[in-house]
Amino acid sequence: MPNKTPPESDWITALSDFLASQSGVEAIRLNAEERSVQVATLGQVDVGALQSQINELLRTLDDQLLALPIDAHAEGLQLTRKEGELLLQKPTCPTAPRFWKWRDFEWPEAEEIEQQSDEEWREMAVQATICFVMLVAGFVAKNTFQAPAWLVHSLFGLSLLSGGWDAAKDAWENLLERRLDVHFLMLAVASGAVAIGAWEEGALLLFLFSTSGALEHYVLHRTHREINALTKAAPKYARVLLADGSSEERAVSLLRVGDLLQVRPAELFPVDGTVMTGETAADESTLTGEAVPIDKTKGAAVYGGTLNLWGLVQVHVDRPATQSALAKIIHLIQTAQHLRAPSQRFTDRFGTGYTLLTLGAVLIMFLVWWLALGISPFENVGDSKSAFYRAMTLLVVMSPCALVLSIPSAILAAIAWGARRGILFRGGAAIEKLAEVDVVAMDKTGTLTEGNLRVAVVESFPQGRESEVLRLAVTLDSNSNHPIARAITAHAKEQSVEPGSLQDFQSIPGQGLRGLTDAGITYVGRRELMAQGDFAQWLKDVKDAPLGFSEVWVLNAQTMGRILLKDEIRSGSKAVLAKLAADQVRTVMLTGDRRAAAAQVAQELGVTDVRAGLHPEDKVAAIQEMTQQGHKVAMIGDGVNDAPSLAAAYVSIAMGARGSDAALEQADIVLMQDKIEKLLSARHISQQARRIIRQNLTISLGSVIVMAIASLFGIVPLTLGVLTHEGSTVLVCLNSLRLLFVKEE
Repeated sequence: MPNKTPPESDWITALSDFLASQSGVEAIRLNAEERSVQVATLGQVDVGALQSQINELLRTLDDQLLALPIDAHAEGLQLTRKEGELLLQKPTCPTAPRFWKWRDFEWPEAEEIEQQSDEEWREMAVQATICFVMLVAGFVAKNTFQAPAWLVHSLFGLSLLSGGWDAAKDAWENLLERRLDVHFLMLAVASGAVAIGAWEEGALLLFLFSTSGALEHYVLHRTHREINALTKAAPKYARVLLADGSSEERAVSLLRVGDLLQVRPAELFPVDGTVMTGETAADESTLTGEAVPIDKTKGAAVYGGTLNLWGLVQVHVDRPATQSALAKIIHLIQTAQHLRAPSQRFTDRFGTGYTLLTLGAVLIMFLVWWLALGISPFENVGDSKSAFYRAMTLLVVMSPCALVLSIPSAILAAIAWGARRGILFRGGAAIEKLAEVDVVAMDKTGTLTEGNLRVAVVESFPQGRESEVLRLAVTLDSNSNHPIARAITAHAKEQSVEPGSLQDFQSIPGQGLRGLTDAGITYVGRRELMAQGDFAQWLKDVKDAPLGFSEVWVLNAQTMGRILLKDEIRSGSKAVLAKLAADQVRTVMLTGDRRAAAAQVAQELGVTDVRAGLHPEDKVAAIQEMTQQGHKVAMIGDGVNDAPSLAAAYVSIAMGARGSDAALEQADIVLMQDKIEKLLSARHISQQARRIIRQNLTISLGSVIVMAIASLFGIVPLTLGVLTHEGSTVLVCLNSLRLLFVKEE
């Protein structure tokens, strides 16, 4: 579609809709020239979700912000503009703003960040290359051609300058903030080496340091690239069908629930919606990684950012762009980069405190070597190195460069690996913890089974009112995202049964739904929900649903019946459970379904521990019980009723990026392809990352300890200290990069 900028009125509408939809958000202040965003909040808000929604809004409307007229207004809201700054706020009393908390948010610049990270690592690589070339030239000039000292020192000086340029910039910025880090240590060592005439060692140190820095930034760039591949997949404009039969192109961020869109072949679906007319197939690989096209007919759900392959379809907008499945995934990945692993928090301690400790230890040892042991302070005497030379060597080997990089480099590589394969880790903690799990608890419907339930039979008691039972069921179920509700809604559409009017809708967690329909108060849900009052005795005479079927009851004052649904076991479930058993991981089925139906599935899959008929609180209790027994439990689920148990588990895993919002918010890991087999892949990369982290820590800590002890006895030359220190730094970066090439199980 052509790039069309939205009119100014749409800008105001979009900002107004955003502000009105956010509870706890009182005002938003934007300055496009300074690229600043501030939001006034009152009470607790989800800052991460708010940043994600702001990103989606501003990415589309960015270019039009400065074009807003000063006299623009927003209905029901207060709009002011002053010196390039736009302030939009809800009506309030004069004293309320004193209680607001203004929060700064990042202006969305995903592409700029990716480009910047690409430029940074390439620039650092060029600097490292120049440093190396000048180092080699100086070495050859000194040892082969016996060049004059000024030329040798000039070549080494250029090597030092290019190798230390980036470190000097970082060190200066930190010094302005009264902080010291490893960049300061490296520059101090290089300066000290030059002071005692060890130009080669100083240049070698900065060459290796700049090389390891370039490698670190390359890992970051690869991660940004994986994330932005998803961001770029999000379409920016949509074709909206108007009531008079015409159409207009509109920014995706301005779409509202209920809009009707036309999507042509080879175009991206703009937002999450439902196909109203037409047939096609969708390539959902950008969302789930699944390459097989998915057929889409009337009533089928489509997802923003996925590709319409061949059909012309009309799509009803179900959710705004900020709440689409793709937007949620992007937000989760962006959040994951900032959530640190437990072991990474250990290495985070090596900042200013460690730097000062190192400098203090080096100073003390310099004084000990000089004053206590009588070693010459600055001049080498024969084979005996000066106290200052030994101090510089100790400073090199104690610098924690490799230790600081050992964990985050592995974590970032593992996150990037997972993102490419449809596995979303919400931070380093999830990666490390999954490898420790010894019990996996699983929901049945939608996890071990396909979750694509199909209605087999509609029954009424007495017979003859089956269509009314279905109509009442779809009236309530059309407001639910549960797999059973989706199946009933789809069946009703096939039978041309339309939902009736509904008021006072209420979800009863773990039991069903309640609402006021045109036939009175109506309940839809489990048998236990209906077993109240006079119906309890009557239900005892109704046989349970046959094995392999799930039942949903419908009840009001005039109608009673049930709907039987059939689900299929996932093709990969049995192999996954067998692999977990072989790895000594215990599996437990936690389901709200009837024991007979759960037992049949468990028998077919080989699950020995089955707990059926559970409410959400019962699942939580089961996980807490296993946790108290000393187990580390991973919970896998996909529905709203799974959210409490996901929160209670040591590691929480959500099935499918299209699962319930509640499940996704609680999950540490999301298997975006909705395939249980991805659990093995996630566990495999978790184990590999944990192994790499241990290797990195062994390399980095081992080199520091061994070389520091050796330096105390003066048996380590500065050159060897430099090679060991920077060599270990380069080694841990390269070792972490191996995770990007791990084969998927």
